[in-house]
Amino acid sequence: MNFIGRRKKKPEVIIVSLIDIFAILLIFVIVNATFRTEQPAVTIKLPDSKTAVTAEHGDEALKLSISERKEIFLGAKKLELSELRGELDKLLALPHPPKLALAADERAPVGTLIAVLDILKQAGVQGDLAAFTDHAAP
Repeated sequence: MNFIGRRKKKPEVIIVSLIDIFAILLIFVIVNATFRTEQPAVTIKLPDSKTAVTAEHGDEALKLSISERKEIFLGAKKLELSELRGELDKLLALPHPPKLALAADERAPVGTLIAVLDILKQAGVQGDLAAFTDHAAP
């Protein structure tokens, strides 16, 4: 009879292999983050305009978007029509309120567009309201 047992070998973790795997994962994450582009929150088919004028600083304006399904977006934030007034009041209370630009889908309901314009007027938005359009072919 053999009562002397074999000693069990302790499990070992090979650190060098783990460092290699983490380095490859880190490179993968960095490369993917570098080439990532901002995706729009809603896709809008803009109406055509033959008399549209290109704005010089259109990127500085905060975009108010209306989709064909009556969805309203202020920047990237989706809002209900009832919430729009409160958000506009918060923006207008800032020391330097941003300029607003309207981007409405050509198939957006006219009633929703009129309701949004009415809320803008009630909130006290003044000055020119820029609108996004596509240039029509002459």
